[in-house]
Parts: sequence; structure tokens; C-alpha cells
Amino acid sequence: MSKLTHLDADGAARMVDVGGKPETRRVAIASGRITMSGEALDAIRAGDVPKGDVLGAARIAGIMAAKRTGELIPMCHPLALDAVTLDFAFEEGAIHTTATASLTGKTGVEMEAMVAVSTALLTIYDMAKAIDKAMVIGEVCLIEKKGGKSGHWKAPGAR
Repeated sequence: MSKLTHLDADGAARMVDVGGKPETRRVAIASGRITMSGEALDAIRAGDVPKGDVLGAARIAGIMAAKRTGELIPMCHPLALDAVTLDFAFEEGAIHTTATASLTGKTGVEMEAMVAVSTALLTIYDMAKAIDKAMVIGEVCLIEKKGGKSGHWKAPGAR
């Protein structure tokens, strides 16, 4: 019926069988940003947000979320990640977030990296919403992936 990997011959949803695939080193990098008022940005930078260390909490939340991606996204395999890192950069009116997920395995970690970024950004929003309810989360995307059958891919114009 279809060449879509997550549909069987009858069109029913299925989890892809990765049992016969070789294990390779897999790395995925995703990013996103949250725009906010200068007041919220200054408070986060100064560590002066009433709920506490915003970026510390966002880092932990992103790592925890990456580890649970298989429970959140229906067709994702549960993965034993080797590492997840989150980095934050202050920009004019925004915080840019980058997550890197890696493992040696039979399937990629793109979703884990994107879930980590999304959750970190949502945590920033949650912790700073008392200062700025109009924050906007956006631009969550895959920047780069390495490993597996499709090899190395990098987003055009990726920083």
C-alpha cells in the first residue's frame, strides 16, 4: 500500500523492526529558541527568577525528557542513550537552546534531541512566566545527524 516505514501493508500504524540493523554510532543535534521581554531575559541571566535557577532546571528537564522520548512519541523506540547535553546562549531578546543526543545503536536519536530542546524551552517558559507570559517558543529543528544508513546530514545554513 505504501512505502512509509511506520505503516504496514494494510496501512495500519506499526513500529519499525530495527532488529536486523547494525549498531552504529548515532548523534543528533537539535535547536530552538524562546523569545521574551528584556525584563525576563535579564532576570534569567542574573539568576533572579522567583522559581530558581531557570537554565539549570531546563537542562535537567531536557535530559529527563530525552530519556523518555519512547514514552512520548508513539512510534519511537525506547533507547539507552549514551549522552544528552543541553547548551543555552543568550541572544537579543531570546535564549537559544541546543541539545545533542548520542548512542551506539540501531536507530537514530533525532527525536530525543528535539524532545530535549522542546522540553527545555517549555521549562524556561514555566519558570519565567510570572515575569513574561508572552514568551514565544519556536524554531525547534534538527540541525545535524550522524550515523545509520543515511549517514551524515546537516541542515542547510545551520550554525
